[in-house]
Amino acid sequence: MSTTTTAPSRGARAAAGTADYLDQRTGIGTAVKEFARKIFPDHWSFLLGEIALYSFITLLISGVFLTMFFVPSMTEVHYEGPWPELHGVQMSEAFESTLRLSFEVSGGLLMRQIHHWAALIFVASIVTHMMRVFFTGAFRKPRELNWLVGFVLLILSLAAGFSGYSLPDDVLSGNGLRITDGVVRSIPIIGSYLSYFIFGGEFPGHDIIPRLFTVHILLVPGLILALIGLHLFFVVLHKHTQYPGSGRTNANVVGYPLFPIYVAKAGGYFFIVFGIIALMGATMSINPVWNYGPYDPSPVSAGAQPDWYMLFLEGSLRLMPGGGTEFVIGGENGFTISLNVLIPAVVVPGVLFTLLALYPFVEAAATGDKREHHVLDRPRNRPFRTAFGVSLLTAFFILVLAGSNDLIATHFQLSINDITWVFRFLFFLGPWAAFVITKRICLGLQRKDRELVLHGHETGQIVRFASGEYIEVHKPLDAHERWLRVQHDAIRPLEIEPAEDSRGVRRTGYRRDKLRQRLSRMFYEDRVEPVTPAELSAAHSHGEHDSLGSVHQEHAEISSAGVPAGDPAPTGGGTHLVAPVDDSADDARKK
Repeated sequence: MSTTTTAPSRGARAAAGTADYLDQRTGIGTAVKEFARKIFPDHWSFLLGEIALYSFITLLISGVFLTMFFVPSMTEVHYEGPWPELHGVQMSEAFESTLRLSFEVSGGLLMRQIHHWAALIFVASIVTHMMRVFFTGAFRKPRELNWLVGFVLLILSLAAGFSGYSLPDDVLSGNGLRITDGVVRSIPIIGSYLSYFIFGGEFPGHDIIPRLFTVHILLVPGLILALIGLHLFFVVLHKHTQYPGSGRTNANVVGYPLFPIYVAKAGGYFFIVFGIIALMGATMSINPVWNYGPYDPSPVSAGAQPDWYMLFLEGSLRLMPGGGTEFVIGGENGFTISLNVLIPAVVVPGVLFTLLALYPFVEAAATGDKREHHVLDRPRNRPFRTAFGVSLLTAFFILVLAGSNDLIATHFQLSINDITWVFRFLFFLGPWAAFVITKRICLGLQRKDRELVLHGHETGQIVRFASGEYIEVHKPLDAHERWLRVQHDAIRPLEIEPAEDSRGVRRTGYRRDKLRQRLSRMFYEDRVEPVTPAELSAAHSHGEHDSLGSVHQEHAEISSAGVPAGDPAPTGGGTHLVAPVDDSADDARKK
């Protein structure tokens, strides 16, 4: 019996030789082999981060094209292009080149609009991706640093959007730069010096557009690329998080390998994202600068709003009262403190972003949990975190709506003053109401989970016993659903040592522990405990509580109920702050 083999093609031999050459000199084969075996979970919410990555790639591709034709100069010229309404109008070369891109360069307007839509989707996908990470607790150990990397990426995306949005030097972007100048000048003592440094003199100066161009195409994209690389490195290093379910633990990842399945899916998904952005750019007009005209500080009209991601800052400025909020320190030649700008444009955003950045560390201090977490939380099982996140989003959306108070007034024929006052009250009452309502909803959903685990799903089927008693038949949960509803930890408020030791000496560090205990109570005092093995057995034994077995039997029962045997038992928060009790000495004395 003879066999025949087909000789590899010339291309295959060249590819194999190239791979072997690189492997012998760089060892890349081992890294590629290890990386290709990485397992990634298959859930739609994980694609939010991929949308951000693919929209950023779209930004880079379209940005290279636009860079070839845009002129970042504030030199004044007279327009003589094909747009008749602006013939003879004096404008900067930046605005003139933007018009040339829009009307004279083949595909220029399409690329401008693709670039702008990709920027909006880039920021939106980062925000929604961070919301998914926040509400599911994906920022917990060991991913706190990766959360900070994502937070910095969010700030850089805002900087990239604002710097690019301001480049055309039209009326709308010029007004945004004017507001920026006012915000910078409101910073005490150093504000005026910062303004001179940024604008190269008195606003608007002649340097701001070239400087923004450098920031937009070089500085910010370089930092974003570096942080995306670091972000993906952490994802591979820590392995991917996964949603709770039977068979999913902190020691494994259930999903598909990177190569070839996930690579194929990711590649196809890139073309889907790019195609949708291109379709939006081709069919949806955005930022028609020819209707606004070149920057001129005199035109003022309703409807002058920035892109959505900066609208919260606009709303904050509009809600702040203007009268009686300025004072001078240091005499006549001192410094003017403009609280009507400093508070809404610096303090309020600073507080919101600081809370967002530091939350993982605050929650870790309140929980007292030093374990690694690779299985995500269900938002209902962390009522305080979910309510806090919703309250932050509520404050953000109220500020976004306040930034459009003039449009709301003109479209619905309402008083802009009344609208402003309503939003002022909502800014303080809305987040509080959202926190309370969301927390109540989470606790109610947890109680519903307990009811389902103990009694099962209602079927609507009524059965009559021979004794005349009527009952409704309940359908018991299967092991997978039961595991999903009982797998979370029972986190309780921290327990601390007494203020004084046995000799009456005040303990060092008591105040710090007391502060952490108060913080922990704020997080976990209102809670619903998950179903215990004893409760589950009692519910299934129809009230025969005395027949329950020992503690070891209870662990076996809950393992059969869907919890993998051998997993560590849920721990309450903060037990590490209480000295362990040694019962050996007491037992010896009793003997």
